Amino acid sequence: MILYGASGHGKVIIDILESMQEPHIEIWDDADRDPIWEYPVKKTPDPINVMEKMVISIGVNTTRKMIVERLGDVVSYGKAIHSSAIISRRAAIGDGTVVMAGVTINPDVKIGKHCIVNTSASVDHDCVLEDYVHISPNATLSGDVFVGEGTHIGSGAVAIQGVKIGKWCRIGAGTVIIEDLPDHATAVGNPARVIKINGKRL
Repeated sequence: MILYGASGHGKVIIDILESMQEPHIEIWDDADRDPIWEYPVKKTPDPINVMEKMVISIGVNTTRKMIVERLGDVVSYGKAIHSSAIISRRAAIGDGTVVMAGVTINPDVKIGKHCIVNTSASVDHDCVLEDYVHISPNATLSGDVFVGEGTHIGSGAVAIQGVKIGKWCRIGAGTVIIEDLPDHATAVGNPARVIKINGKRL
């Protein structure tokens, strides 16, 4: 497996791959980087032409999307799912997605491509996460929650059953979402209140 990105997020994905007993781990980065533990970091080749699967090991949703769009069809993507995660056999997880230690994903959940479900997050039945979503550590999505493309849900946030969260939202740590949120909203507090739309303060 090739990891594109040698950041702290990449360290966590290395740990995941080791838990999966992945036999070959290679790390690329666009910048010159020091090794991560025993793993050297290689400069991203140009052009890219590889047969192995890849995970974009960068935590910023917009950056992951930009890299995937830039690479196009020249690579295929794998999944990194920690051996301690509890995942229903009736859940679907897209290519490029990372599921970290202690996560629970329940039946009929649909998770898109290049998502991050971070440490000890809980995603309950019938939730839908579109591509490039990041669910931060200890966040809880109750049943039938919809999360639009590129949204980042902060650590310890809670979404009650059935709410719809729009695309490219930013949800603050500890926020409690009890009603639908529009696209490009920044929301904080308990209950959640929208403080920005498209980066403009309300």
